[in-house]
Order: sequence, then structure tokens, then C-alpha cells
Amino acid sequence: MRTERVKVRRRTGRFSRGFLDLAPCPHHCRTVWVTSPLASGEGAESGTRAPVATKQSSPKRSTAKKPSAKKSPAKKAPAKRGSAAPKGRSSAAARPPAPGPVREAFAGHGHDVWGVALVALGLLTALGVYGNLAGPLGRGLAEVAGALVGGLRVFLPPVLVVGGALLLRGPRDAQGAPRFSAGRLGVGVVLIFVAVAGLLHLTKGRPEFGMPLEDFIAAGGYVGALVGAPLEKALAVWGAGLVFIALIVVGLVIATGVSVRTAARKTADGVKPVQGAMKRGMGSLFELKPEGEDGDDVEDAIVPILYDGSSTGEDAWGDEAEPMLTELIDPDGEPADSFDDESLLFVAGSDDEPVVDELDIHVPTGDAPPAKSEQLTMPLPKERKVNWKLPPLKMLDRSVAQQVDKKMVEDRGRLLEAALAEHGVQTKLVGMVVGPTVTRYELELLPGVKVSKVTSLHKDIAYAMASPDVRILAPIPGKQAIGVEVPNDNRQLVAVGDILASPEAKAAKNPLEVAIGRDINGRSVLADLSKMPHILIAGATGAGKSSCINSLLTSILMRSTPDQVRLILIDPKRVELGQYNRLPHLLTQVVTNPKKAANALSWTVKEMERRYDLLSECGFRDIDGYNSAFDRGEVVDQPEMGIEYNRLPYILVVVDELNDLMMVAARDVEESICRIAQMARAVGIHLVIATQRPSVNVITGVIKANVPARLAFAVSSLADSRVILDQGGAEKLLGRGDMLLLGPSSSIAQRIQGAWVTEDEVRAVVAAWRQQSPDVAYDDTVQGSEESSIGSSAGGMVGGDDDDDDLLAQAMELVVRSQLGSTSMLQRKLRVGFARAGRLMDLLEQRGVVGPSEGSKARTVLMTPEELDGAD
Repeated sequence: MRTERVKVRRRTGRFSRGFLDLAPCPHHCRTVWVTSPLASGEGAESGTRAPVATKQSSPKRSTAKKPSAKKSPAKKAPAKRGSAAPKGRSSAAARPPAPGPVREAFAGHGHDVWGVALVALGLLTALGVYGNLAGPLGRGLAEVAGALVGGLRVFLPPVLVVGGALLLRGPRDAQGAPRFSAGRLGVGVVLIFVAVAGLLHLTKGRPEFGMPLEDFIAAGGYVGALVGAPLEKALAVWGAGLVFIALIVVGLVIATGVSVRTAARKTADGVKPVQGAMKRGMGSLFELKPEGEDGDDVEDAIVPILYDGSSTGEDAWGDEAEPMLTELIDPDGEPADSFDDESLLFVAGSDDEPVVDELDIHVPTGDAPPAKSEQLTMPLPKERKVNWKLPPLKMLDRSVAQQVDKKMVEDRGRLLEAALAEHGVQTKLVGMVVGPTVTRYELELLPGVKVSKVTSLHKDIAYAMASPDVRILAPIPGKQAIGVEVPNDNRQLVAVGDILASPEAKAAKNPLEVAIGRDINGRSVLADLSKMPHILIAGATGAGKSSCINSLLTSILMRSTPDQVRLILIDPKRVELGQYNRLPHLLTQVVTNPKKAANALSWTVKEMERRYDLLSECGFRDIDGYNSAFDRGEVVDQPEMGIEYNRLPYILVVVDELNDLMMVAARDVEESICRIAQMARAVGIHLVIATQRPSVNVITGVIKANVPARLAFAVSSLADSRVILDQGGAEKLLGRGDMLLLGPSSSIAQRIQGAWVTEDEVRAVVAAWRQQSPDVAYDDTVQGSEESSIGSSAGGMVGGDDDDDDLLAQAMELVVRSQLGSTSMLQRKLRVGFARAGRLMDLLEQRGVVGPSEGSKARTVLMTPEELDGAD
């Protein structure tokens, strides 16, 4: 007889009638080997029974008699099935019993049954322990609980109820992912209860067996006595206590699944904000020096977030980016599988362990504070009588640490990769950089894929990422990769206090270095206005221009004294900069009249020329050389000639709305701005110009050619972006401080999230300076009078001293030399407005140079050239 072995996976239970027709039981399963006859009928003729061999025991060949050949084939199968039993056993004994009806009723509902039972037991125990409201049964449960765990009986009911609730919820969610392990949780809770019961036994009299039950109930019960008494004899009380504390920690680790390192790190992270708040609150009770502020206060600032599996990135200026720490949070609150169990900190470009010694990040890191404030160590004018003191950094708030879901960021990166693949663009995701506002996904193009193919798909990418728009960097400067910037679901606030407390701000020596914000790599960005040397700020209404100006001015007030920087603030809107009035830094009160604003710009031009004359006389090329020589004592006064030299402070002119000025006196304002922008850098005069109307009528080509640095906020169209930056990109910004900074020597804009300062912080800083200088004396000649609306020449008349004005002398010489008293001629030659030319003609008439007006005819010239030369 030939047989074949068939491997059958079946559940332990009874065979139904028929060959290999199995009825499985839902509880047990094992593998059996069945030897069956071949289809040729050889087995039927031989009558050999088919043995069944299991993995547990070796089969024994049956010696039962052959069945009769006359029996029908339908009756042969039971005989063969019965012969599968080992010798000496009946077929009924080999067949497992069928599950009873109770077992079938509870099948698949074990967690529900145990959950309801635990909740009911916990509630009954609670009624007996807390109020004796459950009758004899409740009292009995309370007494049993007290006898077992003593004083812990009050915690037993909540534990039972919570455990039952977890079982009712189920160990897995709807997707089949495990929520918890019932066994692990139970073991952990039991360990904790046993350890705490032992501690209670050691601290509550250490009752011995044979003493009254009340003594055990007051201590740790019989469980505490069983574990506490032997340990006390072996290790004494203190040693046994340490063992029980260790058991509690082990129980917590087992029950929660959180390692000791992770728990310690999370505890430290939770304590840091409280510690910083306590330090800032206690600062008001003690005298704190602003230059010696503890660096620990800035530990809570925004943490730069960088996820990059291959290499460190580079910023938009082309500078190499240093590796940056990342704080990534797993969705379930557990460390991600890809992390080392050391911590949740992940360093870009590192596959093994965090690299800390190479970090050079532009964020507050709690470094040791400098011994002195940078500004207070700078040389100050020798005639300064006020001992200025900088406001402390504690006046400025800090932002909280940024948290990011690493798994969600990576999933969105894979989604972007798949979306490009659907359009025939094969790419490879090589890195992800999570910034305060956007996340940049770095993609490498496979061979044969053109860069222009990716840039043409920005709308399709935005659709795939469910984003209003995306910005594509093709390629990323300094990297062989393309960057796709996608807005974050939750934007991170960047505070001015974070930027000013950064290592870069502490190391800055120039008083004109101001806080701008954070770039996408999480580094603080400070702009040195003395090197720019002027900046144009533009964007739509509400995009963040006024906030940027407030941050800029707050930075100057926090880092420089009035002897270092003086301000001219022009606010035609009247409401943006009024809170800075009565500051000792101001040369004049905030200018709100557009005509007086033009006068202030003209005064700035004349001050620029005066400083150039001073530098030329003393033989210096710029203000820094002059001030250095003045501090060394090389610039000496000349009392016999009435000459007295002073140290020259920087002058910063801030125009909050250029559009209003251009509507009132376009030519005068434009030419003054151009003269300042072209020449004023060497003498320490700098411009900050802001406008909410980025059009060619306001930001003219002459202004753009002389103001190299640009700061663009969100605009509505590509045309507006090109007016500001000469390139696109601003129309894709998100608003609320999202900006593009174009440096004077760069053609690639850098994306930055602007720093935010509240009105309360500004008021506090301004109040600190007002307290040091209650009486502020302004120079009235800066604004002049409204009637003295100037031209765009070297300067204009201030007040009523018109006879000494250079422009009047030029007009007199033109009229006398040409013997033509024409107002239109003065307008053309001097490049002034018609009203200004008419005013000059009236002044010439008062001095007897020309005769009275004769209507449309030119006036008669009464002075000859010889008389003019004789007068000179």
C-alpha cells in the first residue's frame, strides 16, 4: 500500500463524519499528520486504518481487525477515524469533549467580563471602606482589604475601578494597535502596592504576628508584615526602606512602560518653565544687574527643530549651518522606535549619539552670562553727565519650547515624495527642517530629472499637501537638493527676548545690531544696520511691518544708550510710534506732520554735510575712526579758535509710512532720502523706511537703487514682490511676521519668522528710560516750521532765518547774472517747486534785487552784476 502524508492545521476538537472534514473549536490549535490512502483504492482493499500522529506523542499502529469488504464506502470513514486512536484507548477517549454552553457564551468577552467584575468589586469595596454602605458584604471586603494591605485599603477601590475601566476599553484600538498590556500593568501595580505596604509596616510600629488585627490595619497589613519583617531583620530599617523605594520605581517602570531616563528628562522639562517663572518673579524683590542676568532663564525659549538623516543644512545666505538639536515628540507620548533610549534629543547628521560639542546655534542655550553688558563697556562721550543704565532682559518675555510630531512630519515628507512621483518626477527625501513657521523638505532629484519640472508643479504640490501654497527653493544654496517649504499646522511664536538673550546678541558690540527673528533652521537673526547701511521694509497691511519696527526699536533701547544712538521717528499715521515720546534717545519728538517730516529729512541732510566737514577737518574717513581717536584723546579742542569737539553718536531715521510723505512732497522726500542713502553711511546716519504700498509710485527706482537691503512681508501679488525684492516669493508668505530678508550683498532671500514684542513690554522699556531722564530737551530745528517746506537741494530754510540760506544766495546770483527775474527760471535752475520759487522771488524783492510783480511778465532786475560782486 502507498500512502501520502498530509499536513493538516486543525483546531483541537471533534472530527465530523467524512474524510478530513474538520469542525474547529475556537480555543486550541495544533498541527497533526494524517496518513491517508491514495486515490487508487489501494487503501480500501487493504483495509489498513490511517494512523493520526500528533506532535506531542508518537503514533502507534493499530492492530484492529479489517472491516468487511461488503460495507459501503460511507461507513468506512468512521472506522478509519476511530482507528487513529492509540492502542488500548477507545475512540470516545481520543475525541476531546465539546465546549459547554457556558464556555461558548463567554468566548470573546473575557475583557468585558473581567472589567465589569473589577469595577463592581471596586465600587463595593469603596462603599465598605469609605462609608459602610454595602452591608455585611461591604464590611467584609473592607476588613479583608485592611487585613491585607493595611492603610492602603483607601487606595484599593480606585485602583480596581481604573483597572476595570481599562479592561472595558480594551487592550487594542480600532486599528488593532495595542494600547496597554494588562499583565504588565497588573504586575506593576502589585509591586507598587507590596512596596508601599512594606514601607507602611516599617514606619507604623512594625507589628508582629500575634498582635491584634487593628495594629496590622493601621500599618501595612499582613502583606507589609510578610515582606517588611524579613527585610528589616536582614537590612535594618533604612536598608529595607531603600529596597522598597527601588521596588516602587521598578513597579512604575513596568506599569507605565516609561524608562527612568525618559521620566527624569520629562520631569526636568516640566520644572524648567516653573524655575524660569520663579526667577523672573523673584527678580523684582532683589536688585539684579542687567548685565549679569542668569542664563538659565532663557532655557525655555524656542528649541530649533531639525530632522535630517544625512547632513546638516545651509541657510539662505549660503553659510554653512551647524548641527542643531531637535526635540521630537512621539504621538503616543513614548520615545520613537528610531531613537536611542538615551533621550529624545536627535542631532542632524548623526546616527549614533548626540553631538553637543560642535553646536553653534543662534538660540538661547543658558550659556554663562557675560561679565558686563556689551553697551556699557563701549566708550561713551567724555562730557556725559548721566550714568545711563540699560534695562534688564527680564522685562522681555520668553517663548515656550516648540514641539513637533516627528512621525507626522516624516509622513508628510513621504506624501510629498509620492505626489511628485505621480507627476513623473522621481525624487528622494533626504532631510526635513522644521522651523517656527514652515517645514522645509529636502529632495534629491534622480538622474535625468530637470529642476524646472519641480518648480512648475508648485500648485500640484500645494494641493497634495493640503496647503494654501508652497515655496520652492530650486536648488537650496550650497546643497545638491531642492527645498519645498510647507506651512506648519501650528506656528511657533518668536519673542524678542529670545533673540536678545541669544549668544550672538550677547557677543554683538555694535549698538545698531537689532533683532529680526529666527530663520528656518532655528537660529537667531540679527541685522547690523551700520553695515546694511539702510533697509526698506514693505508688505501688505497687517503682515507685520509695525511689529518689526517695534522689535527693531526695542532692540536698540535694550542695547544702547542715548550717547550711542539718537533717533528721529517719523510717524504720519500718528498712532504707531507715539509711545516712544519723551525718550532720551530722540533728537526731536515723534514727527507726525508730513511737511515737518520733510523738514526733518532736510535737517538730516545738513547734519550729514556738517559731519563730513568735521571728518575732513580732523582727517578721518568715517565715524568709527573719529570716535576711536576721540576716545584715545587724539582729538583735542581748540579754545582759542572757539572749536570744541564731541563724540558723534549714530543717528537712525525711522519712517513708518513712506506713502504719506510721497503724497505730500514726493520730490523733496525722494531726493533727501537718496542723498542720505548715498552718502550718510560713513558719518553714522542710517535709514529704516517702511511702507504698506509696495508700488513703483512709492518705492521708486531711485530709492531702490540707493537702499540695498530689503525686508518683504506678505503681499498680494507677484508684481508687488518684484517691486520690493526684484524677485518673487513674498506673495507666498503667510503673514503674521513671516518675512523674506534680502541682504545688501546677496541675491537670495532668507526666510525668517519675525520677532514679536508686546505693547506692555515696549511701555516697560520706555518707562525705564524715562525714569532715568525725566526732563528731555529736544532740538526744535530738526522739524522746523510747517511753512518752511523745503526743496530737494542741500537743505531748506528753518524758521524765519531766510537771509542766511544758501538757496537764496544761489537764486540771487542766477537772477542778477542772467538779468532775468523769472520764477519759472528759478524753478528749473534750482529744481524746486513753483511755490518755493515764488517765495524766493518775494525774498529777492524784499532785498531790492528785483522789482514788483508785473503779471505774467518777468520782473525787472534792479541789481547789476558789478553791484553783486561788490557786495561779495
